[in-house]
Amino acid sequence: MHAVTAQISSSGAIDASARTPFECLLEAELNALRTAGLYRSRARLDGQQGARVAIDGREFVSFASNDYLGLAADERIIAAARAGVDRFGVGAGASHLLYGHGRAHEELEEALAYFTGYPRALYFSCGYLANIGVISALCTRADAVFVDKLNHASLNDAMLLSRARFHRYAHLDLGRLEHFLRASRARRKLIVTDAVFSMDGDLAPVPELAQLCDRYGAFLLLDDAHGFGVLGTHGAGTLSHFGVASERIVYMGTLGKAAGVCGAFVAADAALIELLVNRARTYIYTTATPPALAVALLESLAIIRREDWRRAHLARLIAMLAAARPTLPGALLPSHTAIQPLVLGSVQTATRTMRALAEHGLIVPAVRPPTVPPATARLRISLSAAHGIADVERLLAALQQLAP
Repeated sequence: MHAVTAQISSSGAIDASARTPFECLLEAELNALRTAGLYRSRARLDGQQGARVAIDGREFVSFASNDYLGLAADERIIAAARAGVDRFGVGAGASHLLYGHGRAHEELEEALAYFTGYPRALYFSCGYLANIGVISALCTRADAVFVDKLNHASLNDAMLLSRARFHRYAHLDLGRLEHFLRASRARRKLIVTDAVFSMDGDLAPVPELAQLCDRYGAFLLLDDAHGFGVLGTHGAGTLSHFGVASERIVYMGTLGKAAGVCGAFVAADAALIELLVNRARTYIYTTATPPALAVALLESLAIIRREDWRRAHLARLIAMLAAARPTLPGALLPSHTAIQPLVLGSVQTATRTMRALAEHGLIVPAVRPPTVPPATARLRISLSAAHGIADVERLLAALQQLAP
């Protein structure tokens, strides 16, 4: 048992004088976050995820979720998950290489490979683990990684863990990227980028990146967390959106956003997938995801492919926000994706606006540094096919009331 380091009174309060120096240090760090307006806390949903959520007994219209197609509470997917539990139980019981790999996992991987047009796919427990697994398996000290400065934290952490030499280029600055590629003498060159940038909503220039890979013998890891299911033919993702296919591209998509369930996958040629099975530590040393979730994802994938109306409706909602841009406070970034960032500048303005919207029954999260650069605190408006026209009109009306 851990030693008790603070005395607790009969009222339950902790005696501050009994705190250890370590506890005092931690409390000072937390107070610094509070003073800067950067302290984070968790809201607790009372029920399902969706366009409407309940928090502490009150209903809100939520523009906070990455459930872009409105599938997180879809009854067909829930029924598939129940059937998967009945057949496979609630846990995999072991890692994939120690007999935790089931038929449902295999069928999901085959379906994902077919959908994305790759020979093979590998199912990971989450996108963070997928990115770390790929980069650390492919790159060592002898290699070089080239990264956009606005990449997701998982890609940055993976780059550091690989111990490869890394080069950061300014957001979408392909001239600087080419300079680094031309000068590099690394054994293996890996360009790493978000496909849809999670805080700006803009797209990586995938065709031009593919051309640079061909020119300099590099490979590209494309993190399509926010494009898979939303962009491209039947939601096949950003590569489909641009009409790009290349054996030099390693494709990662997540399954807990537009797909509405859990996990992630990497699609690539067969040899690379086999290398990941043998070298990706985040795959080898992680208990396999419950097979019932793979069953649910097979149903989700079928819905994504056949229900194009979800993407068409989402496009209409995106156009509504774009049309209202001049009437809104701050600066709505020119995003054509479900991620609609409204940059307000200061942390205080962003958090104050978030709280004012909550008073209107609307949840729109304020995103603050270090997640975004200093002086670019923003509201991250996430649209979903589950939102109605009236939901977006309500949001716009509330924002316009707050405009100076």
